[in-house]
Amino acid sequence: MAKTTEKACLECGEKLNGRADKKFCSDQCRVSFNNKLNSNETNYMRNVNYTLRKNRRILMESNPTGKTKMTRDKLLQKGFDFSYFTNTYKTKEGSIYYYCYEQGYLPIENNWYLLVTKKEN
Repeated sequence: MAKTTEKACLECGEKLNGRADKKFCSDQCRVSFNNKLNSNETNYMRNVNYTLRKNRRILMESNPTGKTKMTRDKLLQKGFDFSYFTNTYKTKEGSIYYYCYEQGYLPIENNWYLLVTKKEN
């Protein structure tokens, strides 16, 4: 007779009954295990996504017409973080637009920025 090994829940160590490929005794243990496994990554991603959403919201509120100018200091006062953006666009002339999703900005002269909204194709 083949010897069977008892499997234990990866989270709490309880004996598992049921399917041979079962890893957790309950949904609560499965969720708890995965939350612990991803906590550092999740916290970092949560913080980055929060900052990106905040930047987008600031750009949207500051640019209701779709194209306007604003100083760097004014954006910083509102809590804008220039370190975070989702993508860039380089024009043929070499200007680089920075985007937080569809809301963008272009550094221009003397700490002024041109705020723009990307139009959908």
